[in-house]
Amino acid sequence: MRTRQILCPTDFSETASHAMSYAFEMANFYSVGIRLLHVVDKPFGDKYTRVLSVTPEELASRMEGEAAEKMRKLIGTLDSGLSVEGVIRHGSPAEEILASASMINAGMIVLASHSHTGLTHFLHANVAEAVANGAKCPVLVVK
Repeated sequence: MRTRQILCPTDFSETASHAMSYAFEMANFYSVGIRLLHVVDKPFGDKYTRVLSVTPEELASRMEGEAAEKMRKLIGTLDSGLSVEGVIRHGSPAEEILASASMINAGMIVLASHSHTGLTHFLHANVAEAVANGAKCPVLVVK
């Protein structure tokens, strides 16, 4: 942990920003870098449901472009002496977070919990829970 990069997934929400402040505090304490990760989830709709007016590939490309722009702006606002890297991935958020953590041998994952409960918890995959259960490194879940 003390010598390895911290992985901080973000969906660019206020809650994720709050988690990022914890990631930076830990990174400063241990003098390690941070990898910010945004996962572009698979777009909803397909050629059979006619929900999309563009192809899924076009929508995914557009979503990736928007995410990349948000990531550039986010990194541009950071005033830190730390090494900060931004990465965009495609797929299931929990799976991509775990794969990225494994790939970089992350010392810690710091991510936000959106605190879904009851029926909302049942209907929405709890990414933080899946990451905490599947990670091979410490995980800090921030509310």
